[in-house]
Amino acid sequence: MGTQDTSEREDCPFCEIVNDNTDTEILLSDDKLLCFRDIKPGATHHYLVIPRTHIDYCKALKADDIPLVERMVQMGWQVLEKHKVSCLDDVRMGFHLPPFSSVPHLHLHVLAPASKMDGKSQLHYGPLSHWFISVDKVLTQLKTRGRVK
Repeated sequence: MGTQDTSEREDCPFCEIVNDNTDTEILLSDDKLLCFRDIKPGATHHYLVIPRTHIDYCKALKADDIPLVERMVQMGWQVLEKHKVSCLDDVRMGFHLPPFSSVPHLHLHVLAPASKMDGKSQLHYGPLSHWFISVDKVLTQLKTRGRVK
C-alpha cells in the first residue's frame, strides 16, 4: 500500500512541510490537506495540494481514495478563488505519473491560466504530456477500475 504516516518518511520534502519543518508559506490547510506555491511555477498561478498523510504517487490511489482526490480538487479551486483567478475555464489540474514526479509524495498541480503556459510547461503539464494525467482522468480510472493505470 502507498499510504503511510508522515513520521515514517523523514526524507520526504513534502512530509517536512506537513510537519512544519520548513519556511514554506501555507496558503490553505485543513485536517487532511495543505496547499502551497510550486517552487518552479509552470503558470502564473501554480499551486500544489498535498495530503498530510504520505501517499507515494497517484498510481498508489485506490477507489477508497476518491473522496481524498475530490477534496484535493476542491482545495485547488479554493486557492484559485483566494488568488482571484477570474477565468476558471482555463485551469489545469493533475498529477505526474511515476517515475516523472519530482517528489515521491502525492501532489495535485493546480495551474492557471493553462492557455498561457509556455512550451516547456505544456510539455510538463499540458494535455499532450505523456507523463501528466488530469485529475478527471484519475477520478474516472478510480471509479471504473479501482486503480490509476
